[in-house]
Amino acid sequence: MIVGIGVDVCSVERWESMIQRRPGVVARLLHPGEAARNPTSQAARFAAKEALAKALGAPLGLGWLDAEVTVAPSGEPAITVRGSVAARAAQLGVTSIHLSLSHDAGLAMAFVVCEGPGPDSPRRGG
Repeated sequence: MIVGIGVDVCSVERWESMIQRRPGVVARLLHPGEAARNPTSQAARFAAKEALAKALGAPLGLGWLDAEVTVAPSGEPAITVRGSVAARAAQLGVTSIHLSLSHDAGLAMAFVVCEGPGPDSPRRGG
């Protein structure tokens, strides 16, 4: 069952401008592995975090570093969650998170689908 979906688009040019003006923002928003990537990939990862927040209902208090975009052994992007983001996902019953990233024409885009147990699944907590 789909618990939530989110999409976000980030202008690569705007991202590059921001990190030149405020270089410390990268460390506040991205994990070291994400920050080591080129600006286009960084913008896609930022968009992924925004899309994930939307899929989780965009509550206040989600930490930027509590979500990390990684690459699965298969080569596809994945999101690892911890802390505040993991707590919100658990609250909503999210059991898996699907991520798609794309970048073209100066834009980076992310699409997130959060899934949980279907309506016929046994409910936790009784």
